[in-house]
Amino acid sequence: MIAIGQHHTLTILRSTGVGLFLGNPETEDVILLPNKYVPQNYQVGDELCVFVYLDQQERPVATTLEPYIHLNDFALLRVNYTNQLGAFLDWGLEKDLFVPFKEQARKMEQGKRYLVYLYLDDKTQRLVASSKTNQFLSNENLTVEKGQEVDLIVSHTTELGLNVIVNQQHKGLIYKDEIFDERIRLGDRIKGYVKAIRADHKLDISLQKEGFENVEESAQIILDELKSKKGFLRLNDKSHPDDIKVLLNMSKKTFKKAVGTLYRERLIEIKEDGIYLID
Repeated sequence: MIAIGQHHTLTILRSTGVGLFLGNPETEDVILLPNKYVPQNYQVGDELCVFVYLDQQERPVATTLEPYIHLNDFALLRVNYTNQLGAFLDWGLEKDLFVPFKEQARKMEQGKRYLVYLYLDDKTQRLVASSKTNQFLSNENLTVEKGQEVDLIVSHTTELGLNVIVNQQHKGLIYKDEIFDERIRLGDRIKGYVKAIRADHKLDISLQKEGFENVEESAQIILDELKSKKGFLRLNDKSHPDDIKVLLNMSKKTFKKAVGTLYRERLIEIKEDGIYLID
């Protein structure tokens, strides 16, 4: 079955005046690839990778364009326009992606970007987006472990820090005092690590590895910075956390551990005014 909202590798069955008809030799399903998407060079029998969705007339159609979001996934999309039915998002295809009012966490405005989830509506069999993303996440049955590297999508900010989507399945939190990169924005896809799993299944997420592996990585960052600053950094264990954050993009706790490692290996000298690289 050629399902909408998904990529399919299909065979060119025949060429017509309106485009190419594609299908799967193992089934009787056939779909049109309109002329505007037909490649310059092709032969009947060739295979094409296409994305299938509903066109302006609500008919399944294939396209070689790549959408900004895929079925059962999240993405930050811009609102092209709104009307009495809802909002319509730019997702890289000819027909805009619909978000009904009931699926808007807050009323969407033209020109603004929102994090949404793409799903197939069971009743209408249409692709629909929702900014009420929490309904598609669950921490009831966790699939992650403490210390595991995970894929993150930045969901929204709170007084505590950044709410993130973990492996497209769970909700997690990065505390604001552990965020050292001010460039992180809504919708960003980044790597992180499961710092703690609470009794209520809430996930604490860190952007840095825990333990010695992180210390080694941070120690190298300090060494590189020392070399770029002619062997001296005006930082020590009495430095303000914000100064360490601005210069090295790490927490004071990690900084102190890394400095300790470098000192024990006799790579640096620690003085009142800062850290010196030993030649």
